[in-house]
Amino acid sequence: MCGHKCRSCGGLTRHKNSAHPLFPTPDEATHHKIIYHSVLGARPCNENGHFLSEVELQNPPAVPAEDASENPFEPFQDHLAFDWAYYHYVRLQSSNLDILEGLDLWRAAVIQHRSFGLMTDGVPWRNTDDLLSTIDSIQDGDIPWRCYKFSYTGPKPVIPPRWMEETYELNARDALLVLEQQMAMPDFATHTAYVPYQEFDASGNRVYSNLMSDSWAFQQADKIACDPSAHGAMFVPVIAGSDKTTVSVATGHQEYHPVYISPGNISNTARRGHGNGVLPVAFLPILKTSKWQRKRPEFQRFCCQLYHCCLEIVFGPLKPYMEAYKVIKCADGHFHRAIFGLGPYIADYPEQVWLGGIVLNWCPKCNGMPDSLDGLGNHRRSHEKTDFLIKNFEPGILWDEFGIRSDIMPFTHGFPRADIHELLAPDLLHQLIKGTFKDHLVTWVCDYIFHIHSEKVALEIIEDIDHCISAVPPYPGLCRFPDGRDYNQWTGDDLKALMKVYLAAIAGYLPSSMVQCIATFMDACYIARHNAITSPALEHFRVCVEKFHSLRNIFIQAGVRVSISLPCQHALLHYFYSIKLFGSPNRLCSSITESKHIKAVKEPWRRSSRYQALCQMLRTLVQLDKMAALRRKLNKMGLLVGTTSSFMERTMATERDACNTDEEELQQQNQCGLDKEDDDFDEGPVLGNPSGDMSDIKLGSKCEPGYPRDLHRLSAHIRQPGFPFALRRFLFMYNHPDHQLPTDINDLPPFEGEIKVFHSAIAIYYAPSDLCGAGGLRRERIRSTPSFFGHQRHNTVFVVLDELKKGMEGMEVGRVLLFFSFHYRRKSFSCALINWFIHDDEPDHDTGMWTVQLERDSQHRPTVEVIDINTIARGAHLLPVYGSSRIPDDFSHHDALDSFNLFFVNHFIDHHAHEFITGR
Repeated sequence: MCGHKCRSCGGLTRHKNSAHPLFPTPDEATHHKIIYHSVLGARPCNENGHFLSEVELQNPPAVPAEDASENPFEPFQDHLAFDWAYYHYVRLQSSNLDILEGLDLWRAAVIQHRSFGLMTDGVPWRNTDDLLSTIDSIQDGDIPWRCYKFSYTGPKPVIPPRWMEETYELNARDALLVLEQQMAMPDFATHTAYVPYQEFDASGNRVYSNLMSDSWAFQQADKIACDPSAHGAMFVPVIAGSDKTTVSVATGHQEYHPVYISPGNISNTARRGHGNGVLPVAFLPILKTSKWQRKRPEFQRFCCQLYHCCLEIVFGPLKPYMEAYKVIKCADGHFHRAIFGLGPYIADYPEQVWLGGIVLNWCPKCNGMPDSLDGLGNHRRSHEKTDFLIKNFEPGILWDEFGIRSDIMPFTHGFPRADIHELLAPDLLHQLIKGTFKDHLVTWVCDYIFHIHSEKVALEIIEDIDHCISAVPPYPGLCRFPDGRDYNQWTGDDLKALMKVYLAAIAGYLPSSMVQCIATFMDACYIARHNAITSPALEHFRVCVEKFHSLRNIFIQAGVRVSISLPCQHALLHYFYSIKLFGSPNRLCSSITESKHIKAVKEPWRRSSRYQALCQMLRTLVQLDKMAALRRKLNKMGLLVGTTSSFMERTMATERDACNTDEEELQQQNQCGLDKEDDDFDEGPVLGNPSGDMSDIKLGSKCEPGYPRDLHRLSAHIRQPGFPFALRRFLFMYNHPDHQLPTDINDLPPFEGEIKVFHSAIAIYYAPSDLCGAGGLRRERIRSTPSFFGHQRHNTVFVVLDELKKGMEGMEVGRVLLFFSFHYRRKSFSCALINWFIHDDEPDHDTGMWTVQLERDSQHRPTVEVIDINTIARGAHLLPVYGSSRIPDDFSHHDALDSFNLFFVNHFIDHHAHEFITGR
């Protein structure tokens, strides 16, 4: 019997419907207080804008039934033709030649069937052009692109440079139509807020999450409500973002500058988990010239003015409906009066400089001087202040003293209720992850090591840090760094992965205050990345930022930096106010545009011929939108249930009037939801909405053969002699939950049943701050197997001991040695055999992470215990406390959990773990 004060040694069980405090259930949402805007009620209306009465709402008109004689797959021939086109054009992104070859194989199959006397309709398309023409004829989702042309009209020299003579093109589509299409998508029916609201948790703390839940949306609603004609309407904030991307360096450094929009009414979770939550609306012109010409004021001025002129055109269709309403159909199936407004704008710092019309190295949100951005007395910028300064000061003074360009007028200047200095959204990716973490802190750590050590010793330390990074234990979804941080080109995902494991690797080589500085910054970063931020968490974020700004002076004291006045670190000071305005920046940063580049720019470019590719890319985008719109329509009609072959079987059976197919069984066989299992699938998003328990765990669907079914033989097989005693102790606690455990094994109930062994369990939990489905659900596979890609894997997990305590105070960590199930007294049990890792009373002072070590009995053997798997909350990730010992070059990360004595509990492994472990 162990003597750990936080844990009973009995069989650990937990009621199926219970939940840890950080796994909230829908019932807990009823304890949240929601205050909706009292004037903008988003009342349903008819297509003419007349509000519906209560009687009309309770008795909606019958929806006309689809004409069974018509082909619902029009313009496609049938279900098979649509699925074939969707599979090749959308999913596989097959080239023209691949599609042509696929059609030829299909045609060969038809010819073969005809030779056997079978009647078929043949192949629906002769070639690729026929297929594309069919897609073009789809009526749904058709929002065409339009081209606008511009040229330089300013003063020209006698021999003007080429850029003054060229014509530049803006390709854009109607932003109003794009937003109407997004607002009407049925996928967002349960993820759309029609009225601005304020949310308070059970303790009365304000909760900042989605855009409609925060101060800015309420302020905009108050301004709109001044007009009596707007009463009962809905407010539709427009989230916009733009970012350059390079598709090919080898073929002339081809760049594109897309603009994306998204309605702010849909939740951050849905925007994250659904590709159509963010759509491209324009491609801005990119001006190219020689390096010498790029430095000329005329060229720079023309670039900025063209940029703002294009954005004004892009958002121009929305302008008339920012003060008067527009009737649109929404995801709830009703028409609503909609009043639009420009919302948060997503951009990295160089683009923020252009958007704000400011001088480089100045802050676009306040007037802090470049050499002292974090100084006291800075004031926020606004259009009104800028207009006043331009009227009263010369351009040179504006440039030098205020960082204002008098020759640039931001595009928001002419839009109602819009100020670009306020609307610039926090940029987690470039300001925190790429900027402060990678470009600054990681670089400064290396500079510090080289500053205090000789070059030889410094290189050895850097190499050992790389070995530490590569030696971390595996975890589902964790990016491996076989060479440490020695990367030539980092992506945003690589940097996020490095943040998860970096702190433990450097802790033994840096002074305490430097480790605290980095740990404090990472805490602030992870709080900002939460999907919902309570007012206490926001206050803790503010404290972390102040502490980080104080602790970072260690790099000046160590001689690494002379001063620290950097725009991306300075931006942290504005997060506190911006989060109150716009909610969690979790899905309002440039990561949303970076990820969208793949589908909206890079994949369409790869499909093109590379010559005048943009026109081909725009056609591809329209075709993809049409296919997606038709697929949504067919899904709504229930015509895409099951596989293509099962649909054809049901259709033919219906025609023969001899349909014996069990529909329920067919759906169970073909469903692609929570029950679909893939042994190689470790983690990822889950489709569906949370209901009941938001945390659930179950054993894998496949019982492993080759294991003895007898308890004692199985114990010998897995080399765990304490397994029989642990299982019988578990059964005693099941029979006598209030009794003291006996010390004699003979006093424990015997077990003679069969045991089935499983190599994994699947945990599904609500984690909207991570990569997830539109409903916020995430799936994680916990493995306990003797061979996984040639190595044994026994994952560690969080086991809930006290549901009333938050974070690690109510949990311990266990390493799963075996997943198994059995029957006892007509009841089925799903259990795990684990080793315990016990934690200290408080987190580590420098890193802020809890430390754990393997629990051992009086004979120095690891303790084992049987627990019900329902006590497992989710997987845990442990990082070795490396200390001053060097990691061998040939060390395998698969052996990490067996090679070290002390471990950090990694609360940086994902955003949910940070909130879950720290209890904030």
